[in-house]
Amino acid sequence: MTRYVALLRGINVNGITITMAPLADLFRELGYTGVKTVLASGNVLFDTDTGTDTEPDAAAIKSRIEAALSETFGYRAWIVLRDVETLARIARDYPFEADRDGWHPYVVFGSDDAVLAELAAAADGLDPADERVSAGDGVLYWEVRRAVGITSPFSKLSGKTRYRSSTTTRNLRTLHRLLG
Repeated sequence: MTRYVALLRGINVNGITITMAPLADLFRELGYTGVKTVLASGNVLFDTDTGTDTEPDAAAIKSRIEAALSETFGYRAWIVLRDVETLARIARDYPFEADRDGWHPYVVFGSDDAVLAELAAAADGLDPADERVSAGDGVLYWEVRRAVGITSPFSKLSGKTRYRSSTTTRNLRTLHRLLG
């Protein structure tokens, strides 16, 4: 049995509204157990047996969930799927001071290594007094001063349409909540 977390991209923003009870029900209908949603931003923990005919690996699980989300909720679904051990390592490897006063700690997940590399390269010119980005294993770690927030250069860049279909960002505190 493997415990996974599905990080849904782009729900409860831009007109795509999904409440957590129907979302959890969908995961249960797919046969997953131990289903738990965390916050209203599309974070679902669940257990499954991998290596079966219907779910031979994480890629098959991801595709199955995305198809079910698209069909059930009527939008083009995209998720990041990580097992809980990998998510714990990602959170543990956060390279900045996680509780830095006046700063937000984030992790940017991506499905395309080239996109993450492009974003990391663009972050080279950032003002470290306002924000910093560091590449990790399949993620970017980002910290930004609260006073700057969504008006920061990296926030504006990573929020562009070209990156929305392959990245999703979570606050480090959310990841800690997911890990319980």
